[in-house]
Amino acid sequence: MGSRVNIPVAPYATSDRTSFAFISARDRWPVIVTGAIDDVHRATVASDDEPKRKEGKTILEGLAKLKYELQHDRQLTPLIDDGKPDIPKYNNELESLGSPKWFSVPWLFAECYLYRRVHTSFSLSDHWKTYDVFARQKMSTFRSSRPAVLELAAKYKELVSQLDRNVNSTKDSEELDEAERILFTEMCEICLWGNATDLSLLTSLTYEDIQKLQGADARKKAEKNILVNDLPAAHKVLKEAQKTGKKDRRVDIVLDNAGFELFVDLILAGYLLAAGLATQITLHPKTIPWFVSDVIPEDFAALLSALADPQGFYSTPNEHSDHLPEPLSENEASDLSFLFQHWAGFHAEGQLLLRPNLFWTSACSYWHLPRAEPRLYEDLKDSELVIFKGDLNYRKLTADAMWEPTAPFTTAIGPMGPASGVRTLALRTCKADTVVGLLDGDDERLRGSEGGGSDSGARKWAWSGKWAVVQFCDGKA
Repeated sequence: MGSRVNIPVAPYATSDRTSFAFISARDRWPVIVTGAIDDVHRATVASDDEPKRKEGKTILEGLAKLKYELQHDRQLTPLIDDGKPDIPKYNNELESLGSPKWFSVPWLFAECYLYRRVHTSFSLSDHWKTYDVFARQKMSTFRSSRPAVLELAAKYKELVSQLDRNVNSTKDSEELDEAERILFTEMCEICLWGNATDLSLLTSLTYEDIQKLQGADARKKAEKNILVNDLPAAHKVLKEAQKTGKKDRRVDIVLDNAGFELFVDLILAGYLLAAGLATQITLHPKTIPWFVSDVIPEDFAALLSALADPQGFYSTPNEHSDHLPEPLSENEASDLSFLFQHWAGFHAEGQLLLRPNLFWTSACSYWHLPRAEPRLYEDLKDSELVIFKGDLNYRKLTADAMWEPTAPFTTAIGPMGPASGVRTLALRTCKADTVVGLLDGDDERLRGSEGGGSDSGARKWAWSGKWAVVQFCDGKA
């Protein structure tokens, strides 16, 4: 896996004390494994199936062993074969790294290995095969995003009816185009931040509303934290494809987190279909529980069933309190039902597809995609635009390497770059060291800002989630 692709820049490693890789390995991973142990313990105690309880105890022993090895900087051991074709690839890569220890290993490989190893604890069992050790917290965070979910649902419903009206509108097409461009930007930026604080971005589609300050102010404020913003170029390629009258125009979204973030991704997907900027959306989830909150197909089903019975879902108390939530108003329930009908309709018509692939949970970066998974690579070339969501996808696009921050994005994504045949748009809130495409002096300025750096030379600003990059490469140009 590692030998066939020559990546010109070294990857971040857990041995680098100035990097977030070191902090992840030392502080974050043990906490994540502890959370998994707690979850399995709860589920084991709650089960009255004796064989299942017995297996639960074996799983707990395996997770405790992993935590011990991690905290005591032991060697990474080969993964036990659970019959899936990715295991030999992981073990070959481990061998080529010379059986490293936890605190001296490439960060991307170690982090993927950690989650793949956690998964083997379950996949090797009989009674826990399909158990998602992170499911509980994924749905709990979605429940706690209720205000934002309701606000977005109401705006979405208004938007879709507005789009229907605009088909027969007498407004000049320039006005409508400008309104659509701004709306596309707002949708993508809400998708980028993936959290409730930026809903003030969303104005409605009427041209007059777009001129109003509130939406524009909020957008300007959020946009100053987007260090590179290539959204206009991405919108242009979708608009041009639409104008050619091409019948099939697909947009792909390589998903990141479940819960509220998946909800927002579906808002974007629904908008692109309703506005005619795409005729089909293909969503790419992971095949196994991954990086705590990443989307697996079951999360998509859980989200839709929550929207199918919104009153039931939101009337359940949060597991952390016995407090019964306020029931939804009639309008709120109706807005969520509208969303469900709208999305379920797209899904039934084959316009909204889920396409999992084992490649997304491999340990290799996307520099390996053309050779490691040629069919997936060819498939992505059929898309008008492939949107890569979130920090991990960005790290994989750039090989999680120690690029100079001024290195062009088109260079840093290697075989996914120019002439690849794939149009790539990365929507990334920065939560790791690797960052490219910045202007001269940006990195130094940000390191000099409050909490942005340290005497040891750490790039702390890039770990905070306060800054973002939206970067586009037209591999079809």
